[in-house]
Amino acid sequence: MAPLLLGSALNPLNSTAIATGLVTIGHAFGTGAAGTAWLVSALYVASAVGQPAMGRLADTLGPRRVFLAGLALVCAAGLLGTLAPAFGWLIAARALLGLGTSAAYPSAMAMLRAEAARTGREAPRPVLGRLSLASLGSAAVGPALGGLLTATTGWRGIFAFNVPLALAGIVLALRWLPADPVRQVGDRAQRERFADPLGLVLFSVALVATALFLTDLSHPRWALLPPVAVVAAALVRWESRRPRPFLDLRSLRGNRALARTYLRHGLAYLTIYCVLYGFTQWLEDAHGYSALHVGLIMLPMSAAAALFSLLGARTKGLRAPLVTAAALLTAGGAALLFTTGTTPLTVLLIVAVLFGIPQGLTSTGNQAAVYAQAPADGVGAAAGLQRTSQYLGAMIAAGLIGLCYGPAATDRGLRELATAGVALGLLLLVLTATDRALRARTRGPSRP
Repeated sequence: MAPLLLGSALNPLNSTAIATGLVTIGHAFGTGAAGTAWLVSALYVASAVGQPAMGRLADTLGPRRVFLAGLALVCAAGLLGTLAPAFGWLIAARALLGLGTSAAYPSAMAMLRAEAARTGREAPRPVLGRLSLASLGSAAVGPALGGLLTATTGWRGIFAFNVPLALAGIVLALRWLPADPVRQVGDRAQRERFADPLGLVLFSVALVATALFLTDLSHPRWALLPPVAVVAAALVRWESRRPRPFLDLRSLRGNRALARTYLRHGLAYLTIYCVLYGFTQWLEDAHGYSALHVGLIMLPMSAAAALFSLLGARTKGLRAPLVTAAALLTAGGAALLFTTGTTPLTVLLIVAVLFGIPQGLTSTGNQAAVYAQAPADGVGAAAGLQRTSQYLGAMIAAGLIGLCYGPAATDRGLRELATAGVALGLLLLVLTATDRALRARTRGPSRP
């Protein structure tokens, strides 16, 4: 598990470590917040495309090969960012980081499924829970690590730390990860499983255009919607006719339980990211806390998320932890409705914990659902699409935050964001409580 946990931590770690270095990078290259925002968006968009693509490659070529290739890309991206002579090179390095770090999680899920098939024993829920803990824990320490590196080595250290971590991951993977099964040279079906470059291009274009539209909902780029609709329609039509598509929409329509899991995961993280980024901005702008104090206030949220990801991994069912998570997200949104700039610190800490608990339960619960509901030979691609739904939630959350706050976070903007959170939480609660597929125990992949 050591190389799998290390690899799975790199994507969330890079997602959050950049946060405390954006201002310094902007000053170094003479660009403002609008420019440095592309360093965040580049990784999210590349990850949203890369997760299902790497998952499909892991199912086709073998998870160990794809895992190692992803770490090699991370190493190259770290060097590119460290030595970048211009700002455009940094954006390229972040996009390459998104692609490289996208290989680890779906490869890990595919590898665990392959080991279960080889040994005849399903992967225990605590093993899956460690992957969630690696993701949540690394995301929590990211801002502190980014701040430490920026203060001691300069902003280039935020890119450079990827090089030794990727090299360590490669060494551990070569030593401990099981070899991929030998594939026959004449296995034409295996070679053609990823022969859908047009599907990948259409999916990427639709996702990038959607991200551009969501970046500024207060001034919507309405001209982007018709092209998005056209590309999305072309994607659905093309993928529905392909014998081995990049996005297996026919299989997804037949496996409604898995489709509902993607929807549930995206809605949950839409709510979580609204709080994760919206609440922290409000603490600085409206409550007057420094960036250091905000980080300390959010520590109980991270600790609760880590603790309950482990506790959730030890449950045998899916429905109870996911219903609990939806109920707590709704309660947390309701609590924010009554939060103002004079709210005591103790109450703020309780609110943070209210959102930390469902973050841990949602991560492990939906991860176990994907493992159980995906077809045995497509777990990698299914896990990648799960992360894509999460990143879509992050993109929509960013748009909602900008729409509610405007130039600065205020009490009124927080109440608007909290109202949206309550509505999303209630919708998530209804979808989760009425999903009959969640009543089954997770002993293996369900049939469509």
